[in-house]
Amino acid sequence: MFCIVRHAENPQLFGIEFIKGQTRTYSSTDRDSLLATLVDGIRAAGNRDIHVKMFPTKRGYRLGPFTLPVDEEVESQHLKFLQISPGGMTFSEVVQRFNSNISYSGLLHAVTQDRLFAENKERLINSALLALVERDTDLDVSHPEDIEAQFQALRRLVASKAGFAAFTAVPGLREKIGSRVVKALTKNNDAITYAVLDMLGALMQPMHDDYDLRQEQSNKASLMSSKKFMEGLLEVFATHVERGSGALIISATLDFLTFALCAPYSETTDGTFFDELLEMVAVRGRIIFRLFQHPSMAIVKGAGLVMKALIEEGEEDVATRMQDLALSEGALPKHLHISLYTQSQDSRVLTNRQLSRILVALWVTGNEVAMQLLRRCIPYGLLQYLESTDEVPEHDIDRIHQRDNLQLAVDIQNKNRGNVQWKLIEKRVNNILQHWRTRIGMENVDEKVQRIVVLRKRRQKIKSEANWEFFYYRFLQDHARPNLIWNHRTREELRECLENEIRAFNVDKDLGAGTVIAWNHVEFEVPYNCLAEEIKIGDYFLRLLLEEGENADEANPMNKPQEFFFDLYHRFLLSQKALMKGNCLQAMTIVYGRCHETIGPFNDTKYMTIMLEKCSDKLERDRLLLFLSKLILNQQNVKDFIDANGVRVLVDILTLAHFHTNRAYVHTQSNVIESNPELRRDTEKEWYYGNVEKERLGPYSLQELKELWEAGDINPKTRCWAQGMDGWRPLQNVPQLKWTLVATGTQVLNESELASLILGMLIQICEFYPSRNADDAVIRPLPKAKRLLTDTACMPHIVQLLLTFDPTLVERVTTLLFLVMQDNPMLPRLYLSGAFFFTMMYIGSNVLPIGRFLHYTHTKQAFRSDEAKASTLMQRSVLGPILPEAMICYLENYGPDKFAEIFLGEFDTPEAIWSMEMRRLMIEKIAAHIADFSPRLQSNTRALYQYCPIPTINYPQLASELFCNIYYLRHLCDVQRFPDWPIQDPVKLLKDVLDAWKTEVEKKAPTMSADDAYAVLGIVKKEGKPVEESVVRRSYFALAQKYHPDKNPEGRDMFEKVNKAYEFLCSRTGKVTDGPDPSNLLLILKTQVILFSRYSSELQPYKYAGYPMLIRTITMETQDERLFAKPVPLLAAACELVYHTVACSPLNAEELRRERGFEILEEALGRCIAQLNVSSRPDDLGVQVCMNIASCFAVAAQFEQCREKLAEMPDVIRDICRMLFFSHLSRLCCVAVECVSAFCVDLLLQTQLFKAGVLWHLLLFLFRYDFTLEEGEVERSADSNQQEVANNLAKLSIVATARLGGYLKSERMATPANPSIRQAIATMLTVYITKQFERVSPHELLKILNSNVRSPYLLWDNGTRAQLTEYLDTQRGTMIRSGECDPSFGAAFVHEAHSSELIVGDIFVRIYNEQPMFPIEEPKTFTVDLLQYLGSQAQYVHSLMAMSQGTTTMDVISQKKITHVQLALEALRNIVRSSPGVEMQCIGHFRLLFSLLQMDGAPRLQEAALEALSTVVSNKECVNDIASADVMPDLLLLIHSLPTARLLILEILHPLVSNSKVVKELMSKGVCIYLLDVFCNSTNAVMREKTAELFAKMMTEKLTGPKLRLQLAKFLPNIFMDAMRDSPETSVHMFEGTHENPELIWNDEAREKVSSSVQELKDQFYTTQRNDHSAIWSLPQDYNTIYSNVQGEIVVGGVFLRLFVANPGWVLRKPKEFFLDIVDSFVELSSLPSPPTEELELVTTAIVVFLEAQPLMADQVPTFGHIPKLILLLKSNNDNVVSSTMRIVHQLAKSAVCINSLAAVDSVNGMKLAMKKSRLVTPLACEALNSMFNEPNDELISQALSCDLIPYLLTLLGSPLEFIPNPSGTKAHIVKALKSMTRSLALGDKVSAILDQSRVWSEFKDQRHDLFITHTNTVGYLTAGTPGVAGYLTQGKSKTLPDVPPPADVIHQENPNQL
Repeated sequence: MFCIVRHAENPQLFGIEFIKGQTRTYSSTDRDSLLATLVDGIRAAGNRDIHVKMFPTKRGYRLGPFTLPVDEEVESQHLKFLQISPGGMTFSEVVQRFNSNISYSGLLHAVTQDRLFAENKERLINSALLALVERDTDLDVSHPEDIEAQFQALRRLVASKAGFAAFTAVPGLREKIGSRVVKALTKNNDAITYAVLDMLGALMQPMHDDYDLRQEQSNKASLMSSKKFMEGLLEVFATHVERGSGALIISATLDFLTFALCAPYSETTDGTFFDELLEMVAVRGRIIFRLFQHPSMAIVKGAGLVMKALIEEGEEDVATRMQDLALSEGALPKHLHISLYTQSQDSRVLTNRQLSRILVALWVTGNEVAMQLLRRCIPYGLLQYLESTDEVPEHDIDRIHQRDNLQLAVDIQNKNRGNVQWKLIEKRVNNILQHWRTRIGMENVDEKVQRIVVLRKRRQKIKSEANWEFFYYRFLQDHARPNLIWNHRTREELRECLENEIRAFNVDKDLGAGTVIAWNHVEFEVPYNCLAEEIKIGDYFLRLLLEEGENADEANPMNKPQEFFFDLYHRFLLSQKALMKGNCLQAMTIVYGRCHETIGPFNDTKYMTIMLEKCSDKLERDRLLLFLSKLILNQQNVKDFIDANGVRVLVDILTLAHFHTNRAYVHTQSNVIESNPELRRDTEKEWYYGNVEKERLGPYSLQELKELWEAGDINPKTRCWAQGMDGWRPLQNVPQLKWTLVATGTQVLNESELASLILGMLIQICEFYPSRNADDAVIRPLPKAKRLLTDTACMPHIVQLLLTFDPTLVERVTTLLFLVMQDNPMLPRLYLSGAFFFTMMYIGSNVLPIGRFLHYTHTKQAFRSDEAKASTLMQRSVLGPILPEAMICYLENYGPDKFAEIFLGEFDTPEAIWSMEMRRLMIEKIAAHIADFSPRLQSNTRALYQYCPIPTINYPQLASELFCNIYYLRHLCDVQRFPDWPIQDPVKLLKDVLDAWKTEVEKKAPTMSADDAYAVLGIVKKEGKPVEESVVRRSYFALAQKYHPDKNPEGRDMFEKVNKAYEFLCSRTGKVTDGPDPSNLLLILKTQVILFSRYSSELQPYKYAGYPMLIRTITMETQDERLFAKPVPLLAAACELVYHTVACSPLNAEELRRERGFEILEEALGRCIAQLNVSSRPDDLGVQVCMNIASCFAVAAQFEQCREKLAEMPDVIRDICRMLFFSHLSRLCCVAVECVSAFCVDLLLQTQLFKAGVLWHLLLFLFRYDFTLEEGEVERSADSNQQEVANNLAKLSIVATARLGGYLKSERMATPANPSIRQAIATMLTVYITKQFERVSPHELLKILNSNVRSPYLLWDNGTRAQLTEYLDTQRGTMIRSGECDPSFGAAFVHEAHSSELIVGDIFVRIYNEQPMFPIEEPKTFTVDLLQYLGSQAQYVHSLMAMSQGTTTMDVISQKKITHVQLALEALRNIVRSSPGVEMQCIGHFRLLFSLLQMDGAPRLQEAALEALSTVVSNKECVNDIASADVMPDLLLLIHSLPTARLLILEILHPLVSNSKVVKELMSKGVCIYLLDVFCNSTNAVMREKTAELFAKMMTEKLTGPKLRLQLAKFLPNIFMDAMRDSPETSVHMFEGTHENPELIWNDEAREKVSSSVQELKDQFYTTQRNDHSAIWSLPQDYNTIYSNVQGEIVVGGVFLRLFVANPGWVLRKPKEFFLDIVDSFVELSSLPSPPTEELELVTTAIVVFLEAQPLMADQVPTFGHIPKLILLLKSNNDNVVSSTMRIVHQLAKSAVCINSLAAVDSVNGMKLAMKKSRLVTPLACEALNSMFNEPNDELISQALSCDLIPYLLTLLGSPLEFIPNPSGTKAHIVKALKSMTRSLALGDKVSAILDQSRVWSEFKDQRHDLFITHTNTVGYLTAGTPGVAGYLTQGKSKTLPDVPPPADVIHQENPNQL
């Protein structure tokens, strides 16, 4: 482009001249705004020569084509022409030629060189400048085109560096330019003013690239030195802004202000002038804000830069005022919208966005009101990023400050220094040329001293410290956190709210008609309706907070936790729903747990405790308990809790743990703990009840009570009693019965978890109240919490929890007892509760807390020992009758840690002999002792144990042991096993040994027989029948209780007899001798084994030379028939030696192979393996031999040749597998498993092992793992702990299994992958377990296998384990017995629990849907698997649905398939919700998902598909892919076929229509008719509002939105579309109402017609589209819904003119648009050859009444460019046109702005002609002329003189004017007009001279005629004042309620009367 021609004669016309010659012309009612944007865009694109001028360029003036720049000679020539005009050329032509040839950006060849002869070009330019400003041209009489051309020529000259410098360097130039500028500005011509301002901008800021900051400073100081001049510029600027005109002038002024005030340009502005100008602009701050609504982007940018300067560098009050105005003027939401949603590649757009972001930050900084507004608009979680210190990944470049003045100043300084050598040369040349200069009259050039550039320091008084850049970065991302849900839908909702608010505010401002309108920012907020279903309390979403739980991100601390906590509590108190109360409690638990220190004490702890006591809902109970568990983290809350009797309440609930029976089995659990079923049935009947006074029925068992409850025989008020209760109580007050019978709801915690939680709470409480103070002094009285726990109402029930044998509960109970009993006065009586019996019965391995408890308490009990011969320790310890003396010594001497190690292990040392068998025996004896009590707890949890001493337990393992001092002498003397065992006190031991020897010698037979014992116990023995142990035990209990010294002090002797008798009968199975025991043990030294085992490193280099003898020995031992009867066999030691030698050196392995050692070992192995059986012991000869040989083979397998040999020996594989059959030989199995693992390195050996059934054994070992041992923190050793061996065996087995399948990939453990084995393992253990082989440790994997797991990955419980172990055990047995087993080797095994489950991607889909927040390891992979599954089933389901058409039933398999697809869709929905980002995997699969919507026979499946889609459409990329899939018909058809899902469909469509391609497809597929049907015919108000909202959003789409609006306009009036956009609810009410107003005529007939038409069209298209998805919906071009009630109405701009004229006070929604349309309509009608009279009259009247109602709107007419057209119409030949036009001009003449525009055209002559042609317009014309001449405008008077208006008016004045109704008034207007003309300073004398010659004037000039002029409006019925508020239903007849009731199934939740 070359230039833009802004035509002066037509305000709407402009043209664009292109350099290639063509010219295009355009028309616009807002021309200048368009041109301002156009100029800015072209210059931004790099064309700096673009400019605006009045008239087209004369292309003949150009010396050369426009496509190429002129050469230097042409430039110089035209510069000279300016000084001396060529002959025949006027100066105006010279200037025009100059402008045609010289670039607007400056002289192209004027780059000034800094050296020799440079001044020649500078002088030429300076001379041209002087010639241009000194030319004797009078601007007052010059043509505007010439004035504009001169200033554009000036602009071209000053754009060069020389011209820029000449402004201040050339004497007098500044003053002359200033004078011409002032004169030009007084012309009030927009084109001239723009040219002047553009030239001034070129003086303020260099247009060339070679900056000179000093010159820039000088020019700015000169231009800004006059405050009056600056005020004048700002007044011109303000006037145009207020009028809404002169966009080019506004743009140029903003450029001037930018160069003066805005960084970085303001750094070269003098500080004083800067402050003055800044203050002047600040006074006009509201004007700047008005520019933010300007349509030109360039003007908005300039206003933003100025506003930035005002806030940053203005005074505090200025900044505060600008911040307030940003709110009241609505600038903040507009720039916030730009900041958040502007996405473009255009650098100008990005610059504006950056500027908006800066402005938003400045307006908000320190402005609490603005910050509150942001908090109402943007979620707090997003605003938190403002305080973040994180950096964005990529910083945006600085697009505002693109000039570094400091660097420029440095460069200038360096440049001035120059090159020293060059300066010397230049000086010499100057000396040579000095004489020549003198002769030609040139003065010597003195070297100027360059000043240092000093820049003004910028003041940033307001600077934002917030991290806005990071905020905007995170704004564009999706978030799903407790305090923030942010995605595409929320972003779109914020965008819509901002856009609607901005649009509504702009409408209100347009309707303000001059009134200052302020934005109601206080009430504005964004509701985020898409999050309406999310429960939000405070700043947090309850669902996400609960999902996050305790796993909080420490980097995001909770905001205002105290306030949030009490908001939750408030919601809890108000809520009536149990689920909501539970959620609130859960959230309170999380918040208080995380922030209890911040929140502090909770004053309602007592109330929560009382609620816990009184509640009867299990969910509420559990949530309250969890909440209280966090409350007690604060000690003050603990006190309140104790005072509210909370301890007793907890203990009451604690006893429910006895009901939890579905615990995972612990491998060591013994069945002796459970009593026989018959005994249980007898003792469970504990309960009595009565419904009436003194009624006593019972006893009943708990099960029988449940049956009575179900039958209604008992009720909550029935009185009940059982042992342990202090009296009869109502059933509802008995905790056990309340929670088993009365309680409702679903529990969160099972009984064991509940008890564990309560015990933890009690432990926490006790830790707050220690028994000793800081000085270790005992505190008395005992703390209240411990007193309460010690009370008999609590302590027994806590102790009896030990009988649950739950590992966690036992550990916590013992921990609690340890804390409570420290320094407790009741400690000596603790034994009466049975605590020691119950503790020693525990079967788990986490016994360390038990050890601590026993160590502290066992010697402090006040019991009476009956062991007179026992040692002192045994007499003091309550454990004396239970444990061997050695164990008690261990406990006392070594402490609880060592005792726990011994207690759990297998120890056979000089100081301890203890085994699991002994522990089992001990548990069995104790269980038998309390067998009458433990079953009662299953019926009555509050039953109390009655203490009875237990007889001493005799352990068979110790029968032959002699315990002396603290040692077992047999072991101590065994130097082979214990060569260096330390003796603590040898002297004491010797003494004790001598005593023991004496005792052994004096041993005699027992003095009591069995018959004597029976007699003491009072048991009558029947002949031939043994006495049952239960009879003996019951008799003993009865007598023991009767004669116990505590109850009967006189019965001590009898009590001892009873004890001895019972002890004798219990120990009769022990070894009884009549004298000393002669047995001795002799062990053989294993010298070689010791050598090779201890010194293998030293022996490794040497070959073992004893193989011939060793092999011979093995052979002889193997062939010896008495091998297993020999007292000292050698085979075991020999084989062990073989193992150690082979392990020592590979040379030995090869030697053994060459000597046929493998064959010999195979024979020995076969001989010994045949002897193994279920009774074999680890120390049996056969076992030892097998272990050693297996170990030898395992080591040999490391060597390839040895493996080849082993592969040739299949019997070895068989025997190794047979070893594994003897699972009770754990160590043997461990060795065998290690051998199997070693064999797995060879693929052939792998296969042989697999076919030999090795998996049956390995997998069974996995289920004997005790994970509590690993987690019990007890020191243990595989040599002493049998369970540790079993655990090790399980770990070895899991590794061997992994190696067998080739799962491990590490270098040390890698083995070949075997697909067959892998398939079998994955089938039996599940794929998830196999994936964990490499991921987790064996312990974690085994813990999973031995626990109950119900997760999406694994469904594993007692049932699955039992099924698998039964299958493995069966296969193992058949393999051992017959050598045959399952031919698939487990690959065909199916878990019954898994058979009916849908498994996708190894995930149980149903369980995942039950636990949707379960973390999925690879959510993206799972999403892909779900989509693949859906794809695999889609065709089948489609076929199935097609076949089932017409049938009502479906077979089970088909129904299962449908159900599985539904489950997969639900899982897809859940995974997308819980894992933001995975929805991207759906890209490419939307055709599949949408195809599932076609299953018309499966509505639940369709709804599931819709729910899945609703979760993915929040992702922009997914929406884009859906747009490419062409699937909208599937969705649209459901609107009709699935009414129940319409709301969901609308929610899906809402984010989809953000994509223009989707909107386009929807439009073609009939979305308009479907949604219209919902809007018109639905009975659901919410659904109709959603539809309206969706329509509104679609109409905002730039390309398709207008088309949709046109389609809707075929059915509904336009006002409905506007109402949908502004308020969907209002649009629904409008549709249902009856209206008749200027903007809407609507009644029942119209509504019914539209509804029926829409429904008919929808039904027709639905039928078509269902059969053909590619069907395109369209309406005929001439289709329109005809309303009988609006036929014949004239509508302009959506307004019924008849009604508007009748009701002109009606507040129009779009007054400006209406006015523009109706004026255009008037011009169009008037231009017709024969305009319709009635229509023309109506249009004219509408214009008139509109201007009467809104007079300020007349000020907009000049900017529309209609005034020249109206003046032309005054000259029309049609009287009606002339009359109508005069009426309009009459109204316009009341506006000063319009009068100035009328002065620019030949308006006076037009009005004169109109009066001559149509005399009836004379009154209006004269009144208009009066108004026009009343304004001081010489141009109008000049027009009047030139057209002889004054004589014509005098003629009218002298005539009677009989043709008009009020001639006196008309004459009065004429007189006033003539008098106004005489007041003109310039032309008043001429007017007066003409008037003085008239005799008529002499009659009127001295009279006042005001009384003849009426001020009544021409149209008397117009309403006065300015309308106030815009609305749709503000006036007129309006009925918004339907005449008939809605359908019965519609429930309206809101008052329909409200609008």
